[in-house]
Amino acid sequence: MSASNILLIYADKLTPRLEYIVSTLFQEQARTTIDLEYFKKYEGPRLNYSSTNISSIPCHIYPYGLLEQSNICKQDILFSKWKDHPAFFNTEGTIPFDLFSAAFYLITRYEEWLPHQKDSYGRYLPEQSLAYQNDFLQFPLVNYWLDELAKELNVQVSRQFFFKPSYDIDIAYSYLHHSSFRNALGYFKQLVNLKFNEVVERLQVLAGTQNDPYDVYDWLHLLHESLQLKPMYFFLIASKRDALHKNISPNSGAMQLLIRGHAKKYTVGIHPSVIQHNSISITGTREQVLEKEIKLLAEIIQEPVKNSRQHYVHLNFPETYRALVNSGVEADYSMGYPEITGFRASFTKPFIWFDLVANQPTPLVIYPFCYMDATVIFNEKRTVAEATKTLEDMYKLYQKYGGVFIPIFHNNFLTTQPEFIGWRNMYADFLLKYCTK
Repeated sequence: MSASNILLIYADKLTPRLEYIVSTLFQEQARTTIDLEYFKKYEGPRLNYSSTNISSIPCHIYPYGLLEQSNICKQDILFSKWKDHPAFFNTEGTIPFDLFSAAFYLITRYEEWLPHQKDSYGRYLPEQSLAYQNDFLQFPLVNYWLDELAKELNVQVSRQFFFKPSYDIDIAYSYLHHSSFRNALGYFKQLVNLKFNEVVERLQVLAGTQNDPYDVYDWLHLLHESLQLKPMYFFLIASKRDALHKNISPNSGAMQLLIRGHAKKYTVGIHPSVIQHNSISITGTREQVLEKEIKLLAEIIQEPVKNSRQHYVHLNFPETYRALVNSGVEADYSMGYPEITGFRASFTKPFIWFDLVANQPTPLVIYPFCYMDATVIFNEKRTVAEATKTLEDMYKLYQKYGGVFIPIFHNNFLTTQPEFIGWRNMYADFLLKYCTK
């Protein structure tokens, strides 16, 4: 791109927050300056982001002040409308709100760094978010703002789109490779609850006359191969076993064989155990458990672990991401809500994580997600038809605005069992509809 096609933004002061949000929104297509004379002489597209009115510049965003701050404090937020969509941090420029500050607030999840309520798992409640309370959770508002600003400036923004299916392997097998005690206990529970079909299924699987219902890996592989897809798999390899961690032992030969087989074909990442905020488990602190699991996964796949998605989407600021940075993880795929479908950061594109306490960007790249099968099945209790429409709507939003569309699926919800066969077929139909070359 020639220099004359790059957007030049004039500001009173260059700060880490301003530089970050400009880079996040425009990538390499914009730069900032505090040199007013140079700005006035520049022949390419220009945006005035300052407290000074410049008569020759038609597009002016008056700063709200958030990007000049270096601390974290509660912000007074009043909502208005801009081009029929919500806006906040209202100011007096030709763009009637500080778009950069508002985008920074949403993308950095500023509100999650402030005191807030947590659910029973220690997670941020989406009902507290601006997006939920102002009815834009299911819409990537920052992308919309950026699109409309680009039209005002007559500049182009990237809309590069990719689709990457992803899978969380929380329970690799339903019956196989679990302990004899667990299978016996499960057998008697099914008998007591009169679940005779499941009793028969368990016995047939253990006898070797039927495939384990959660073993859908060959089926997925055929889909990926035929449609030339490059999925990601996140494996839970917790050493402990409890209500949140039900996978087979990561030290078992079967589990390691499964992981290695996938690592040869696809991108494999860590699905870290849930350790409550500031707690110490029997296996160590959050950081110690994470480092142990990353080391084990690296030994299994014989390469560094660069990707993660938090089990139960257990995401807390700044602890979760700082632990990942310190452990050498380069990308995280947890930026979404487990309880409700939607855009947690109001943005579709990957972005660098900004540490608000340190007031600087980090090396960690965040890939947002907006759809998860467990969410629509168990939390939102949608029908297959309703979930299909939601999945397709989200896919189309990513197509429109760009980014990497990364829905989350689980092997144990893609089975041929009666309660899940509809979801399995829906997923296959979706892939065939949108990914056929």
